[in-house]
Amino acid sequence: MHKFRIVIFAANKSEKMKELAAELNKQLNHASAEEILKAVTERFGNKIAFATSLGYEDQVITHMIAAVCPQTGIFTLDTGRLFPETYELIDKTNARYKTNIKVMFPERTEVEEMVSAHGINLFYDSITNRKLCCNVRKTNVLKRALSGLEAWITGLRSSQSVTRNNMQAIEWDEVNSIVKVNPLINWSEKDVISYIKDKNVPYHALHDKGFPSIGCQPCTRAIEIGEDIRAGRWWWELPEQKECGLHKASN
Repeated sequence: MHKFRIVIFAANKSEKMKELAAELNKQLNHASAEEILKAVTERFGNKIAFATSLGYEDQVITHMIAAVCPQTGIFTLDTGRLFPETYELIDKTNARYKTNIKVMFPERTEVEEMVSAHGINLFYDSITNRKLCCNVRKTNVLKRALSGLEAWITGLRSSQSVTRNNMQAIEWDEVNSIVKVNPLINWSEKDVISYIKDKNVPYHALHDKGFPSIGCQPCTRAIEIGEDIRAGRWWWELPEQKECGLHKASN
């Protein structure tokens, strides 16, 4: 009976939070990114955090957080396969905004078992292996980072990928059972870069070398003129498969 009550309580809480996400999205649908951040951080307090991968969009949000809600926690996922420039930007960002970005790592035993069974560069062999690597190095780590939170903030934009077209500014993340806040969802690439330049926001050095989207070093390349901005991520796969599992559509 006790377990049954816990399950019912959890289900009821999820439904209430899902309704809250829909209501907040309705209220803030036409609000600015700063207004969205201020509203959600006031609503969720220490139960909300920002997940940054240090790309253009995430640096914009870090700048905004420092200005309107500096108490908000910021974390990043270190997969163990990142570019050196990514680590340099973590230090530069912390120095600029007086932040202390929390760096989250995958479980050592999970990585060792995966590499032992499938090889160090398993992700090139199959989509199944690539998703396994993403799960071990990113998705499982994200779940730990989100544990105990009621909401998380991301730098997603709808025009980044065909897999993100239907996302909302504030939505219910069914995969992680948490409210998901996407303040830049309706921003264009031009909006983001203009903001970076106008505010002199520190950004990733690889953006100037043809990398609009930056992830793990073995799975990211520069793109050619005219290519989709996500073309450099897992370039050997079809566009509709190009998600690591952190941002699966929940509708």
